[in-house]
Amino acid sequence: MRFAADILNGVPSIVIGVFAYAIAVLPFRRFSALAGGVALGVMMIPIIVRTTEELLALVPSSLREGALALGATRGRAVATVILPAALPGIVTGVLVALARVAGETAPLLFTAFNNRFFSTSLGQPIGSLTVQIFTYAISPYEDWHRQAWAGATVLIAAVLMFSLLARAVTRRLERMHRG
Repeated sequence: MRFAADILNGVPSIVIGVFAYAIAVLPFRRFSALAGGVALGVMMIPIIVRTTEELLALVPSSLREGALALGATRGRAVATVILPAALPGIVTGVLVALARVAGETAPLLFTAFNNRFFSTSLGQPIGSLTVQIFTYAISPYEDWHRQAWAGATVLIAAVLMFSLLARAVTRRLERMHRG
């Protein structure tokens, strides 16, 4: 599992976009927000798996042994002792994975395509900030270049907010676990 997660983590995002195109766009013959979600979800898997694995390994063995010595089954020990001890880090890993995929453009070009108009249907092409930044940045118009910079600023602010949220959630969960 570790080896597969490491390999998947090293795959370029454009290759994941082509893979998602093959499994989520071609069979249904349409670009969609759901297909974009599949691509971004595949990109998040290795980060979350590796983070979770590392954090579960960092839980002191004395906690595991204590739960088992008190008569808990392995499953109960994992659910009530080990997982709560690792939860702050796991939540941080999920938020870091979200922050990473927030800036991806290539998979969305292959799956969600882009839609310049407001759409709420998950089965239709949908607009995304990263694709809009890409489109505006390569355009010949100076006004579009300014809008691309504004979009990049918004994206950076969103990633910063994810990072701050991860720190706040981690601190709160650690305090709850200690107290």
